[in-house]
Amino acid sequence: MMHGTETFAAGTADLLGSVRRALRVLEAVAAGGDGITAKAVARRAGLPLPTTYRLLNTLVYEGYLVRLHQSRGYGLGYKLTGLHRRLSQQLEVTPGVLSVLHRIHDECAAAAYFTVFRDEEIVVAEVVDSPSARRAEPLDVGFHQAPHATAFGKVMLSWLPAERRRDHLRQQGLPRLTERTITTPDVLEDHLAMVRTSGVAVEVGEFQGGLSCLAAPVFDAGGTVAGALATSVPVELFEQRHRKLKDAVSAGAARVSRLIAGVPEQHDAAARPRRPGSRG
Repeated sequence: MMHGTETFAAGTADLLGSVRRALRVLEAVAAGGDGITAKAVARRAGLPLPTTYRLLNTLVYEGYLVRLHQSRGYGLGYKLTGLHRRLSQQLEVTPGVLSVLHRIHDECAAAAYFTVFRDEEIVVAEVVDSPSARRAEPLDVGFHQAPHATAFGKVMLSWLPAERRRDHLRQQGLPRLTERTITTPDVLEDHLAMVRTSGVAVEVGEFQGGLSCLAAPVFDAGGTVAGALATSVPVELFEQRHRKLKDAVSAGAARVSRLIAGVPEQHDAAARPRRPGSRG
């Protein structure tokens, strides 16, 4: 016979299991795209088909998924749009910031990123890319790992007070991601000092082999680092585009700093519409 505490523990475990399964179903639909079938969802999520049907129906009822009758499958629901909009607001991704990202993407034919501090983590807040200039995987909204190996992470770390930077790196660690990743604290400190002096951070193959990134800091009205703008291209394109990337990202970071500080720019060309086909 189960006692009260055991019953409560079993009920809690059951509830957590259901939530995890529902999230796996949601992620499977997101990964599979519009029209994914229940059988395909079950296969991706690793769940029995009856359980999958039950969770799909619940998520459709709640608005997180939709049933697409023409394709006889499922797709992401419109309720997720509100969640994304509120997350963007919390991460301070304003229309002005998006305009700057689109301009960098258009001018450089490269993916553009905006990163911010969320609590003590350096987080990707927005990405603008296109089929011809894709974002680097897994650098999507919410990515917050390996700041020691990414250009945006380095540029934000370089402007932190020394003690806060050391605390941040102690919590994150310095895992080796490629043979070029800096994993020695003293070497990284010297590198970050050079980043702060130069005003931009560059990494070539440190985060991911074959990838190069460049970033510049974004400041708030008090002159404290608040985020970064960055771009990424394949290593083989970096040398020929380096100057253009640096100019575009530095100018974009300055514009976003002015936006955050509330400095008006009446004739800022960054406000022009984005190019069709770009995403973000």
